[in-house]
Amino acid sequence: MHGNSALDGVQVQRNLRRKVGLKVMFAAIVFSFAAASHAADVQSALPLAAPTVASDAILDAGLPALSDITAMLRAQFRVAPLESMKIARAVLIEAERQAISPVLLLAVMSVESSFDRHAVSIAGARGLMQVLPAAHPQLIAGTTDLSDPAINVRIGSTILRGYLDESGGDLDAALVRYSGGGRGYAQRVVLRMQRLDASLRHE
Repeated sequence: MHGNSALDGVQVQRNLRRKVGLKVMFAAIVFSFAAASHAADVQSALPLAAPTVASDAILDAGLPALSDITAMLRAQFRVAPLESMKIARAVLIEAERQAISPVLLLAVMSVESSFDRHAVSIAGARGLMQVLPAAHPQLIAGTTDLSDPAINVRIGSTILRGYLDESGGDLDAALVRYSGGGRGYAQRVVLRMQRLDASLRHE
């Protein structure tokens, strides 16, 4: 279908705006994360039961606090208290390690598994970030439990970081690869990022 050239031009313009928007959003995420990496480092060193000391520093830096992520997971996704704490902690630790926005990791998990750490896809992808063992045997080697939030988020964020590096920081391309080519996947993740970010700002 090679229809009206005016309509073709509008479609090209929309695609360009969408791609530029994704790149701008990713650049903003990376910038805000880099500016706050020291604060995240302080928080990730805290014991599991004492997240409040660094909460103000994290919020001031524009990153969500451990307690805010936990509260959001409990309120919106009905994740049990201890489970939500483990997920939130894993997200902040791996976000710092991989220099990825914690909100991006949360959005991927939301789309992939709705924060069900026991989720298993038809293809055999497992856990919060739906890691596919057959596609990443080198990362899975020696792993005993992909339902463990710390393990799953570590491997999933490593995969996503690799795709971001290989795509030159193109978030759209990295997310398409992460999903295995899923149509509309990148847009769903970006939309979920916006919603989660708004929720976390109000927690």
